[in-house]
Amino acid sequence: MTTSDVEKKFVLLNTVHYFCLITPKVEMTIAQRKQRERQEMRTLILDGARKVFLEKGYNEASIRTIAEEIEYSPGTIYLYFKDKDEIFYALHEEGFRKMLEKMQPLEHVTDPFERLKAIGRVYLEFARENKDFYDLMFIIQAPVKQEQEREKWEMGRRTLDYLKNVLKQCKEKGHFKNQNIDYLSFMIWSAVHGMAALYCRDRCKAYPDIEPIDLMKNGLRSFETMLEKA
Repeated sequence: MTTSDVEKKFVLLNTVHYFCLITPKVEMTIAQRKQRERQEMRTLILDGARKVFLEKGYNEASIRTIAEEIEYSPGTIYLYFKDKDEIFYALHEEGFRKMLEKMQPLEHVTDPFERLKAIGRVYLEFARENKDFYDLMFIIQAPVKQEQEREKWEMGRRTLDYLKNVLKQCKEKGHFKNQNIDYLSFMIWSAVHGMAALYCRDRCKAYPDIEPIDLMKNGLRSFETMLEKA
């Protein structure tokens, strides 16, 4: 074999070795790109659906109206969601996930009662920063069947359990003696939700001399004072 033949063989072997190394990476990249494109399409559908639900209400919204909003065919949406209920549920899950993510850092607050007060502040902050999500999660009228199916309402359940666990820790520290955790959590949630709902629906204008944010902030402080005496 001549020197030239040896050099050609060496180049050929190295070329084959090179393509053997890069081929799996190309395949992985294609798979990752497809996954990214699928996620982007799903996000586009959810963003369009959120707008449609808020503008038309749950009953008037449909797969077709959502498709028109994002300028795709209804068939495309059915590749991702089986019906509008599943889309609405996905929006709920996304909203609760965002809320829970904002609450998780509060774990570093060692005093459970201080953590409880911080939860109220974070809750109202979430409502202010995510009015659309808050409206869909708690205000807009719709048949949320998942709330009755505990295993399907995972993020909502986790968010409520987070509040209940903090209240249990408060009881261990001597707060809320003889109080039922379920009733107490409902009362606290209802009170803070009322403030958030009034803000999201622009009902704070009933107090024209007070800025809505100041109204919520000081209203929450008054509520905290009541809880301290409970």
